[in-house]
Amino acid sequence: MVTGQGVVTPLGTGVDKFWAALKSGACGIREVQNFDVEDLYITIAGEVPDFDPRERDLSRQLILADKYSQYAGCAAKEAMTQSQLEMPLKDDDSYRAACVIGSGVGGITTLETSYKMLFKENKRATHPLTLLKAIGSSASAHVSIEYGIKGPTFGVVSACSTAAHSIGLVYRMIREGGVDLGLAGASEASLNWGTTRAWQAMRVLSPDGLFPFSKQRNGTVLAEGSGILMLEEYEHAKARGALILAELMGYGTTSDAADMVNPSIEGASTAMQMALDDSGLAASDIDYVNAHGTATAVNDINETRSIKRVFGGHANDLSISSTKSMHGHCLGAGGGIEAVATIKAIGENYVPPTMGLHEPDPECDLDYTPNAGKEREVNYAMSNSFAFGGLNAVLVFGPPPA
Repeated sequence: MVTGQGVVTPLGTGVDKFWAALKSGACGIREVQNFDVEDLYITIAGEVPDFDPRERDLSRQLILADKYSQYAGCAAKEAMTQSQLEMPLKDDDSYRAACVIGSGVGGITTLETSYKMLFKENKRATHPLTLLKAIGSSASAHVSIEYGIKGPTFGVVSACSTAAHSIGLVYRMIREGGVDLGLAGASEASLNWGTTRAWQAMRVLSPDGLFPFSKQRNGTVLAEGSGILMLEEYEHAKARGALILAELMGYGTTSDAADMVNPSIEGASTAMQMALDDSGLAASDIDYVNAHGTATAVNDINETRSIKRVFGGHANDLSISSTKSMHGHCLGAGGGIEAVATIKAIGENYVPPTMGLHEPDPECDLDYTPNAGKEREVNYAMSNSFAFGGLNAVLVFGPPPA
């Protein structure tokens, strides 16, 4: 069961603010403000606005941490508060809780700053906390310390599928009886000059905006943030009278084992089918798909073909959208942020839009909810995450049990 959720996004911090922005079709992609864009031809990104860790009531340890850990701490705090669990956990309960919070690249801005100090400014040393700030398990460790979580605690790394894999792992831990509850998701704060330069060299970034499934699409847009869920075993949640937001019903994961950049139809469609099989639902039961939808040439066509392979004729009855069109590609955190959007779609029977979709690609011919969201009954929904390296993770959500 999902009993809490939290986000930090380019559309704002907090689930209510984020969801209101999605419904209104707001755009969090703007000209870069937080780092020097000298020598870059990509000058837009999805930066988190107005985030001061000192104003978020974070611990001193988190205030001293890398921004990716701060984002995770803020999203986890919102999820914990909504769950109304008593924290910190005590005694044996602390070992029955998990904290799996991943990141695609961890504290890469800390590393960039440190290398600049050493090799450009010729300083003799870096900040004494450089190592602790940079490592990819820092966010999960910080959050476990905050809430006394002593069970499985680690970070997952699978590029843009990181959050979905993290959520899937905790889901399986709970289902197999290893833990009763757990925080799961990912965080990313990799917007800096060096990262943009590296992505720019791959020729997959757009200088204009992120326009999924559109004929005019010309690349994705880097973004940052965090999305974290509190997952809980049903009887555990029921016994304490928790408000259940949704049920995580299925998880599927595959590897294309084919190419580092070009996604395959087989890998994505198999992961989707596995998630459906795991949920016990038929393809015809799904009402909404939150697509990976990166606005790269190959991904959008292959995702469309994968959806058609799995859903058959029902593909034409699906509502689909890529919320990346509004918040950008949050990399490892994307699947967590998009899981929250998927859960809200179920809770409010509302499908958020795909913005900027004025002229669809003829090969992307499904209902992508162009430019305006819509009300429709959403009982069951799927969230797709497909990463570089062909690493696929798919989640299926449903309403709270009756």
